[in-house]
Amino acid sequence: MISLTSEFTDTKSRHARGCLFFDADCAFCVKIVRALAPTLIKRGFALAPLQDPRVAALLGLSQSQLLLEMRLLLSNGQQTGGADAAVALAQEFWWARPLVWLSRLPAVMQLLRRAYRWTAARRKCAAAISCGITQTAHTTKH
Repeated sequence: MISLTSEFTDTKSRHARGCLFFDADCAFCVKIVRALAPTLIKRGFALAPLQDPRVAALLGLSQSQLLLEMRLLLSNGQQTGGADAAVALAQEFWWARPLVWLSRLPAVMQLLRRAYRWTAARRKCAAAISCGITQTAHTTKH
């Protein structure tokens, strides 16, 4: 994990390219981050939980907005979330680059965003036997 300072540095004191913030209370999210972490860290990305009390201020988000989706903060200050962050990170993996190419086709990014929101609304269910999400949570647009 990283310390949340104005400058991200990796373990070799190089300037990090950015930081991926994820839901550390979500077993589904943690499993994905653990699988991708070695490659992301090797490529200069830091990882940190959205639950860190300093993250909301760093990202300029309210507590209610914070856990809606993963967030990617680049070293130049550019911030993306959800499907847009997933596509940005897909550029780092040779096997995921087709997703980047597809995202450039008309309407595909809109579909990816919708799919991400659907999955994010149910992410706690991925590791649970039954899901306690109410119907209103399924229909809420983010």
